[in-house]
Amino acid sequence: MAQKIKPTLLRLGSLKNWDSRWFSNSKISVYLLQEDILIRKIINKRLKEAGIASIEIERVPGVCKIMIKALKPGLIIGRGGKGIEELTKNINKEVFAFRKNIDIGSSSSYKLSSSHRLFFGHKPSSGHNEQDNRHKTTVGINLSVLELSRNECSAQIIAQNIASDLEKRYKFRKTIKKYLSEMMAYKIVEGAKIEVAGRLDGAEIARREWLKAGNLPLTTLRANIDYGEITAFTIYGTLGVKVWIYKGKMFSEK
Repeated sequence: MAQKIKPTLLRLGSLKNWDSRWFSNSKISVYLLQEDILIRKIINKRLKEAGIASIEIERVPGVCKIMIKALKPGLIIGRGGKGIEELTKNINKEVFAFRKNIDIGSSSSYKLSSSHRLFFGHKPSSGHNEQDNRHKTTVGINLSVLELSRNECSAQIIAQNIASDLEKRYKFRKTIKKYLSEMMAYKIVEGAKIEVAGRLDGAEIARREWLKAGNLPLTTLRANIDYGEITAFTIYGTLGVKVWIYKGKMFSEK
């Protein structure tokens, strides 16, 4: 079982929390999911060099809260907070364009109730104010940035660094050995594994290679395992990178 699925998915609800936290009616849940994917794509594209460890999205009626945990928060915030303002404006623009394309609440698709409109950031209105809401160009987005502690070791950031080195045509075996030794240097790390797959070093036949150190109990549900994956785009094709980090067992406070 643990070899077939992501370790974070196996531990949802017990050790790990959902990256997207909201609840909605089945009518708009598909659009909210598409909107979450769009927001993550915008952030990952614009902030590639900031070292993003995680993006959490939480929705309450009228507001979409986005929490970014990054290694270099200064690149996101910018001088005087200009960077985070530009990012918020860009997300607002893309999300508003997405909502306009799906035409929420128009007679051509279906009409949403006032509670659904509130969840999408529309204020409940009478017939006279519906026209004003259609011309609204902003949505309720609250963006916050958290810094990744020096003592923390993020599997996603390690995967990003490996992918960046592979795109620079570094030798894959030397690269994974380097980052594996760096991970094992952290006190909280008890085991780690790195796996790369594809046309490694430009070989004609694609293959899969991995390197492991320490313990990695994937089937133990109380084991705190951090997982990250990313795709490296090289001149000879795409390479997949996966990273597992075992940070010890977690027990209930009771």
